[in-house]
Amino acid sequence: MDDLEQKLEVLIENIRQLGIIVSDFKPQGQVILNQKINQVVNSLSEINRFKDQAQDVQIPAQVFDYIDEGRNPQLYTKDCMEAAVANNEQVKGKIDSYKRFRAMLLVELTKVFPNEVARYRAIRGDERPST
Repeated sequence: MDDLEQKLEVLIENIRQLGIIVSDFKPQGQVILNQKINQVVNSLSEINRFKDQAQDVQIPAQVFDYIDEGRNPQLYTKDCMEAAVANNEQVKGKIDSYKRFRAMLLVELTKVFPNEVARYRAIRGDERPST
C-alpha cells in the first residue's frame, strides 16, 4: 500500500503540473506538455498494477464527497467521530429527560393512584419510589 500511495502522490503532482502547463499554454511548451501527458499515462498504468491488492479496501462514499468538495479526506474520520460524539450527547440528554419525566410521572401517579402504582412497581421489581 505504501507503493500505491507513493504512485498516487506522483500522479497527483503530475496532474497538478499538467494543469499549470495547460492553463498557461504557449506553443513552445508543446514538448513539455507531451512529456507530462506521457508521465500521467505511465503513472496511471503503474497504479493499475495495484488494483488486485486494493480490491478488499472499502471506502465510504462520503469520502469521495469530501474530495469533490476540495476537503481533505483524512478529516473524514475526525468529522465522523465529532458527529458521533455530538449525537451521543444528544441521545444521552434525551434519555436523561425521559428518566426525569418517568420519575415525576410516577410521583404524580402515586398521589392519584397509589394502589395501582404500588402494583406496577411490584410487577416491575421497582420497590423504591422514584424521585
